[in-house]
Amino acid sequence: MKSNMGGTDRIIRLIIAAIIAVLYFTGTITGTVSIVALVLAVVFLLTSLVSFCPLYTLVGINTCKVKS
Repeated sequence: MKSNMGGTDRIIRLIIAAIIAVLYFTGTITGTVSIVALVLAVVFLLTSLVSFCPLYTLVGINTCKVKS
């Protein structure tokens, strides 16, 4: 699995996942929206940890810097 996510992209995903987690655990978002948001946060967290996004592969996006 070749990484296709750059550092900035990973940081943004981690921040969004943290914000969603805080909103969920403080009860600011509830119901079905909270469950969908929490699943999205988990996906963002996992993809940022492994530096690979399957959706980027399908679309052909690569934000990872090329190593010389």
